[in-house]
Amino acid sequence: MSLVVKDLRARVQINSKEYKTVLDKVNFTAKPNEIHAIMGPNGSGKSSFANTLAHHPNYEISSGKITLDGEDITKSSPDEIARLGLFLSFQHPPEIEGVGVSNFLRVAKGSINGKKPNIRQWVKDFSSFQKNLKIDKEFAGRSLNVGFSGGEKKKNEILQLSLLNPKYAILDEIDSGLDVDALKIVARAVNKIKKDMGLIIITHYARILEHIKPDFVHIFANGKIVKSGKSNLAKQLEIEGYDKYL
Repeated sequence: MSLVVKDLRARVQINSKEYKTVLDKVNFTAKPNEIHAIMGPNGSGKSSFANTLAHHPNYEISSGKITLDGEDITKSSPDEIARLGLFLSFQHPPEIEGVGVSNFLRVAKGSINGKKPNIRQWVKDFSSFQKNLKIDKEFAGRSLNVGFSGGEKKKNEILQLSLLNPKYAILDEIDSGLDVDALKIVARAVNKIKKDMGLIIITHYARILEHIKPDFVHIFANGKIVKSGKSNLAKQLEIEGYDKYL
């Protein structure tokens, strides 16, 4: 049982003739109950790694292999990957006018499980997680991410994570735009649901790792993992910065 990435290379198209390599032979393994933090400067490949794992259409896998609990997902579609249990929390979640948050999530849950949840149980579960994240009751009927503050968008991503309950979750800069109180609320919610979940947290800073303790820290630079270590590596980065890895 693990998410395994072996010798992964990926690229994005710059124009009609040119491509840019964004990942260069990345090797990575995450198991259930493990928390991995991925850190690095802007442009180092962190978000490219997340988007490639989730098979974002702008990212093309050049070579390598990705397996999820033994199943090869290298060429799988994004919806197939989601049904197998891989979740991506977007750095910049899309806005969808006219689609209510609760209805959207109920359809998403049904797509993964093959059947929409019972409406009464769904309302109960939705309200419970909504309360944990200190989200207003009116939130359920609002259009998805439309007019949301940065903090509301991030809380909504964690609400999705809570309700969909995947095997593995990638949180791409979930701490971005959060004030001190909102950060604590989000971290507390993640800690409450992370049991048996493989968690990958992508961040620039160590502050969220003070609340969600990682088992492993990996540093990205130039599309590669250049160093891995235990949680104290994050504290070291706060002091020394990334210069020596670039």
